[in-house]
Amino acid sequence: MSIDLRGRSVLTLDDLTAEEIHYLLRLVADLKEKKRAGTEVKQLSTRNVALLCERDSIHAHAAFEVAAHDQGANVTLIGPSTGHTRYRESVRDTARFLGRLYDAIGYIGHSQATAEELAKWSCVPVYNGMTDESHPTQALADLVTMQQCSDKPLDEMIVAFLGDGRSNVARSLAVAASRLGIDLRIVSPQNFWPEIPFVERVTSTARDNGGQITVLEHVGTGILGADFIYTAPWFAEGDVRWAERVRHLAPFAVRENVMEATYNPHTKLMHSLPAWHWREDEVRARIAKRFGVECMEVCDGVFESKSSIVFDQAENRMPAIKALLVATLAG
Repeated sequence: MSIDLRGRSVLTLDDLTAEEIHYLLRLVADLKEKKRAGTEVKQLSTRNVALLCERDSIHAHAAFEVAAHDQGANVTLIGPSTGHTRYRESVRDTARFLGRLYDAIGYIGHSQATAEELAKWSCVPVYNGMTDESHPTQALADLVTMQQCSDKPLDEMIVAFLGDGRSNVARSLAVAASRLGIDLRIVSPQNFWPEIPFVERVTSTARDNGGQITVLEHVGTGILGADFIYTAPWFAEGDVRWAERVRHLAPFAVRENVMEATYNPHTKLMHSLPAWHWREDEVRARIAKRFGVECMEVCDGVFESKSSIVFDQAENRMPAIKALLVATLAG
């Protein structure tokens, strides 16, 4: 089957079929290998990409810039530091202006609606680098990392996500798992479960593709046999009511006993970063003291263990974004 993604926006993995996701994963692996071998060919030397940043993210920002530069594209960072502010111009007008100058737009912000409006009015491909609702480039990087760190095909893997089941990372992982037949368990306190319509949709899609999506509260059941234990930041930019979040999420922190309780000696730790794991971190220490917890999302012992593939994930964000750029702009 021929795959052609030229001119396409990717705002969520719902925008892609299973075949298109597999195509992108092969392209990610190919581009990563060619960079390591020194044989990468620049396919975007005449392209200009606008990177519209409305939130801070060193990981998304760095990955976009390196991906574009590797392929010969020019990148312009647009944000508060460069004079852009949402209060001075509508999203529609910003999109129409940028679409006249640039071949594509990367968006790193909060609102999924903003990403959708950029895609509607710019008439060029728009890539969701991160919103509060969806994180497709992270999910692509995660899938590649799983393939690289396991002998199993994706449709035989068991992944347990611990923490905030409503987060952009958990939701994007669920969409990916439902498309590709992965057994995903979202292990979370009930008041942090994804909304019912979303769960019904991804579980139905998973059944059609031979996979399974389960949302549950019992950690021991959720992690049993897991090939990957995945957790993500408990706090996003602008979060409030920290005490309530810590109180509910503390039982879902990844400690050594959690990794052992999978009864799978090959279980790997995944984390989308940034992670509060370092005991000497001043902010983390204040939070731990204030709320009476010795461990946030993941304890330092697990984060720094041989089971941790966190920085493989972080590295793979760049070739994942590069694959999107090449697939939609090259040729």
